[in-house]
Amino acid sequence: MKISIFEMPLDFGASRHGSDMGPSAIKLAGLKKELESLGHEIEEYCSPMDLSGVDCENQGNPKARYLLPIEKACNQLANAVEKSLDRGNFPLVLGGDHSIVLGSLAGFSAGCRKKGKVPGVLYIDAHGDFNTEETTLSGNIHGMCMAASCGFGNPRLTELYTRERKIDPEKVCYIGVRDLDPGEKLLMKKAGVTVFTMTDIDRTGFPKVVEKALSALKEKCDCVHMSFDIDVMDPSFAPGVGIQVPGGLSYREVLFLMEELNLSGIVSSAEVVEVNPVLDVRNQTAKMAVEIIARLLGFKVF
Repeated sequence: MKISIFEMPLDFGASRHGSDMGPSAIKLAGLKKELESLGHEIEEYCSPMDLSGVDCENQGNPKARYLLPIEKACNQLANAVEKSLDRGNFPLVLGGDHSIVLGSLAGFSAGCRKKGKVPGVLYIDAHGDFNTEETTLSGNIHGMCMAASCGFGNPRLTELYTRERKIDPEKVCYIGVRDLDPGEKLLMKKAGVTVFTMTDIDRTGFPKVVEKALSALKEKCDCVHMSFDIDVMDPSFAPGVGIQVPGGLSYREVLFLMEELNLSGIVSSAEVVEVNPVLDVRNQTAKMAVEIIARLLGFKVF
């Protein structure tokens, strides 16, 4: 497989800084060598982002902080992702905070629709990221990115890159959710996204949840973008994240999920976000990110 790796050192969308160093930490943890050992060709490994640092930008509207630089960066990413798909490559995006999914999904949906394919999203995250300016408690755009991608919220975000809605919310499936704001919970229910919380996992078991999620996506979509926020994992396994939420997925559960996604064959692009080296322990979380990506792209124990 030919892979395009895009580094997005963006942390404008979050309150805690440091995730801008995530792509470098993942690179230092040996991502390129690991993927090449699996037989993949890294056709490009670059950053499409041309942006000043957070200290040089005005945060603007406190209900949508740093909207303009995030919009600029995500347009750059969307263009890179679409071109990668046009060449038949697998786009792999390294964050950065989760606001970059605005660009990933804009480029992914444009590339899919150009080929007549129906796009879907598997969103693996402790959070919903389904706020708007009316419901947000922080004003951080990384908490609005999925709502905007589904057509809810500020037009500067919903119409980013193309005017069309990027993803039909009925073709969005969440796994691992355990921390939602009151307003975003209502909006998620109204929109019709599919959500498997940690409580669902406890009730039915993780393999069953994965089976249900993949079945739902296969039924509705031709191709899927996997968006993986490292904070879906329990902090005991992945301490280097901006927002630690106890009670998350285990090391083994995450690797199982990646192995099942690889076997399903439905994932056409992916991203891993919110690795924060400032809060990490001996690059543990970045190494975990490399292992996650490797399992998704074909590594097998035996």
